[in-house]
Amino acid sequence: RGRVVFTAAIDGRVYARHGTTAETRLTIIDKIPAADPSRFVASPGKAPDVETLLSWISDLPPRTPGGFPDSIGALSNGILRNAAKRMATRSTAVAMPRAIAASVAKSDRPVRPVSRAKSVRPAIADSTPAVPLAYELRDWMPEEGGRLTDTIYEPYALQSIDIPRAKPHPTPLVQSAAMAAVAPPKPSYRPLLPDAIIDEGLLSDAQIESVIYAGEAHSGHLAGAWTVNETCDVVSAAPENAENVVRFRRGWFLGDGTGCGKGRQVAGIILDNWLQGRRRAIWISKSDKLLEDAQRDWSALGQERLLVQPLSRYRQGTPIRLTEGILFTTYATLRSQERDGKKSRIAQILDWVGQEAGSGEGPIGTKEDMAGSGEAATGTKKAFDGVIVFDEAHAMANAGGGKSERGDVAPSQQGKAGLRLQHALPDARVVYVSATGATAVENLAYAQRLGIWGSEDFPFANRAEFVAAIEDGGVAAMEVLARDLKSLGLYTSRSLSYDGVEYDLLEHELTEEQIRIYNAYADAFQVIHNNLAAALEAANITSDTGTLNRNAKAAARSAFESTKQRFFSLLITSMMTPTLIGAIEQDPADGHASVVQIVSTGEALMERRLAEIPTEEWSDLHVDVTPREYVLGYLMHSFPTQLFEEYSDAEGNITSRPVHDADGNPVQCREAVRRRDELIEKLASLRPVGSALDQILHHFGTDVVAEVTGRSRRIVKKTGRDGIDRLAVENRPAPANLAETQAFMDDEKRVLIFSDAGGTG
Repeated sequence: RGRVVFTAAIDGRVYARHGTTAETRLTIIDKIPAADPSRFVASPGKAPDVETLLSWISDLPPRTPGGFPDSIGALSNGILRNAAKRMATRSTAVAMPRAIAASVAKSDRPVRPVSRAKSVRPAIADSTPAVPLAYELRDWMPEEGGRLTDTIYEPYALQSIDIPRAKPHPTPLVQSAAMAAVAPPKPSYRPLLPDAIIDEGLLSDAQIESVIYAGEAHSGHLAGAWTVNETCDVVSAAPENAENVVRFRRGWFLGDGTGCGKGRQVAGIILDNWLQGRRRAIWISKSDKLLEDAQRDWSALGQERLLVQPLSRYRQGTPIRLTEGILFTTYATLRSQERDGKKSRIAQILDWVGQEAGSGEGPIGTKEDMAGSGEAATGTKKAFDGVIVFDEAHAMANAGGGKSERGDVAPSQQGKAGLRLQHALPDARVVYVSATGATAVENLAYAQRLGIWGSEDFPFANRAEFVAAIEDGGVAAMEVLARDLKSLGLYTSRSLSYDGVEYDLLEHELTEEQIRIYNAYADAFQVIHNNLAAALEAANITSDTGTLNRNAKAAARSAFESTKQRFFSLLITSMMTPTLIGAIEQDPADGHASVVQIVSTGEALMERRLAEIPTEEWSDLHVDVTPREYVLGYLMHSFPTQLFEEYSDAEGNITSRPVHDADGNPVQCREAVRRRDELIEKLASLRPVGSALDQILHHFGTDVVAEVTGRSRRIVKKTGRDGIDRLAVENRPAPANLAETQAFMDDEKRVLIFSDAGGTG
């Protein structure tokens, strides 16, 4: 039941740029019984644009919140009315400073004051005055009598500043003993943040410290003058009297571990710049699935989540029609090159921020202009000086190439794209975010804005010298580098404390039935191994005198060994799952919730099997998606059955080559095919063992288990009206992981199972 409180048509021309001009209608229903169900509210007409539509909506009474502060009705009051007020403010011709969003523009057209539901928490940036953050400096000294111990981690606390009213981090934090031995410098930067950020604890003291030091780092530029080529791939030291010389703004590195709230810290840095008038930011991450996480972190600070917009919403080569906001994209999208006359994604971003690639706009001038200057010279056009966030920055590893045991390694495309964007926007405020910044020192090539080489803070003239010196020093040198970066205020790295965390080993004892199954599969693989050797010889890949085709033999052996390792790893995991299920069943009685991590979801195997089944049969499946299918797939597609013929080369060496018929089709070796078919029959007769993920889902059901994986669909057990359990395909939309996680956090589901893909970010 409900009461229609508003209805209006929307002109189809509003959607013309989206490829349609069909008229639509907006109807608002309040969830309270209508006094007279036969009567409907009168329509104000057809809205020609969004501004008119929002002005009609703003005249409506507040929706009934239903007594819940976070209900849709309550939230819509603030969102819609804020949007209506912003549209009304933009329509005026009066320019106003935007440092504090709470200021109201003066206009000849009066703006009707909007009432809010009491239960709604207004958007902080639009309702709470933002003021420079007050904090106190303090001198940090190591504890008296402090001495070296075998402690790996030390409790984390603010060292150089004290932030009154700031709340401590919800969970105790620690840092490595080496990092704890030094303190960051005393900052002078005062971020602009609403008081509610501190008073409500939306950012903890450790997170606010990150906002302060990021702003401190961004307040200066790296030493030296540089020139950037037209493609923004090459940066060179500027010669005397060079034109279009640039200086790069200093960057900052956030290296916190899981649980420290890296996303919320990034949102805090962007909000600080947002309230200072820099209302365009770029957020680059590893996966487009992390868009929801970015929007969540931004809205957690009281901001409108839809201000975070994905670049994928705009086709390549088209303008980005986003007046202000945070442009979210992925490294894979960023590396998209120019094609079919369409600009590259980087050029598209540069057009949005108002700067041409390789133009050298922003901090430019001659080398003499910059000599002895603490700030960069300014060109005729204002450069983009907003925030660029490289989230999961380790995805740009190998940006500068390197060397391996097999020779030179070419730079990765997305690493080069990340550097290209940094070169094209020299005045941007760059933030690197990664808990694993680099597994090897050469992978730090993307972090040019830290000034580790080619600056006055470190003794390395170029990246090659830096890499050579750190490699010679080993892990100890990397530790010293991290400590020095912290002492310069360019790096921080905290982790959750595991003090008091206990663990128990869960031992599974194989049953006699499982031992028989394992031995049967081991015997089957022994037969496969023996038949593989015979098949290679029958197909003329090997012979009594030796190997006739080295590549074919290597490919066959590699496929067999990788299949064997994968199969037995999954088989052992599957056999242990019954004991795991028993432990999960015991957890609620002990007052615990269960979190399970898995290595493989078997999605690729499931998709291959589903591709063989008509979609109309997906509601009642009779399919085997178990580790055994990996072996059957190997036998069908990788077991060597193609015939090879012997021949002698110019030097008289006997080798072999594949045989094809007149139509170019591979000729099959009958003996190898016979052996393969016998192996398939033998393997198909063995008892299958379900995967760990499927066993847990089928045992507890999807109403108990929250699945956070990269699967787009899954096979679940459903009970029909006749009481019979059937296997059916269930689709999982993109936001499923967020919904599942929230259900687990709200105690609606007591088991959470996640994979590497689902846990990223």
